[in-house]
Amino acid sequence: MSSPPKRKILLINGPNLNLLGTREPSVYGAETLADVVSKAKSQASTLGVDLDDFQSNHEGEIVDRIQQGRGDGVSGVIINAGAYTHTSVAIRDALLSVGVPFVEVHVSNVHAREPFRHHSYLSDKAVAIIVGFGVKGYEYALDFVATSPKFDVST
Repeated sequence: MSSPPKRKILLINGPNLNLLGTREPSVYGAETLADVVSKAKSQASTLGVDLDDFQSNHEGEIVDRIQQGRGDGVSGVIINAGAYTHTSVAIRDALLSVGVPFVEVHVSNVHAREPFRHHSYLSDKAVAIIVGFGVKGYEYALDFVATSPKFDVST
């Protein structure tokens, strides 16, 4: 009997997340995106899953990468769409069109910030939402996607 296929997880970060560690450290912390990705790749190895990461400040590039994920055999997406969370029907539609379950992550507590940040075009379709835990939220999301049956490609 063969073992189930290894989960392949796509980590997507949207606009301005390339500035983690330098952009408003009082809100987003001091760790850089490179730190976050390095820790996530190490954690993925420990969990026995494959992790691919992608960051873009451009909505269309994010949509393209989500669509590419279906052909790549991605079983789950972790997405911090940044400001596009509150504006992008295109990213929502891309996530829905590929039929891959996803977790929405935000470093800050968006509900304790400006009112325009309170609405998400993604939340109602996300399997889970992790908000306000700082960059630790990525760790929680990866653990969940790696272990939850909701992301099992063999079912």
